[in-house]
Amino acid sequence: MKFEKLSDNKIRIILTMQDLTEKHIDFHSFMSNSIESQNILLDMLDEAKKETGFDPEDFNLKIEALAMADTNFIFTITKVYPENSEIADKPPKRKFTIKRKCLTQASTTQAVYMFNCFEDFCCFLHFLKDNKNTAHINKLAENILLYSYKECYYLLISNIHTDIASEINFYANITEFAKCVSNSKSFASKLAECGTLVMKNNALKIGFKHFV
Repeated sequence: MKFEKLSDNKIRIILTMQDLTEKHIDFHSFMSNSIESQNILLDMLDEAKKETGFDPEDFNLKIEALAMADTNFIFTITKVYPENSEIADKPPKRKFTIKRKCLTQASTTQAVYMFNCFEDFCCFLHFLKDNKNTAHINKLAENILLYSYKECYYLLISNIHTDIASEINFYANITEFAKCVSNSKSFASKLAECGTLVMKNNALKIGFKHFV
């Protein structure tokens, strides 16, 4: 992990795929708007403060996250001052504004997402339809399976076309309805062995046809 102080109000953090592996961070959780990804960012900010003196306390933060084709991840973090500086008696609660863009193809081609119930899966389908993302879903991945396992439903997505996923903000959208399973490769094997296959080929496409 590399830290660069660009100014008093802006820093850049560069990570590699090896950094993610060493810290046991799953790429899909990392690139989604999940509680886990925010906790990861908070840990990064703590390290940045020690390395560069960049102190984000009491500031809202604008964060631009870029996943590069060379498997590096670049975060540009900027402090955002309140519009009315006179209202400073009570420090504002720190808030993230995160813009993510993915330009990478490496080690990001499989993911597993857990829905607490089938209704949550259907709600996700309705959300995609309402936001006119159904056409792009056909191009999202080579294989999309839906499993039932221990009263939950798991969407296994393999050979993801990351450019399409980025275009429709797939990672951010799905984490509003489901939780990313961090150990996706080993858990995919468990699903195949112990789970019940509910929909094969393209579970999202089948779901649109029968449940939306």
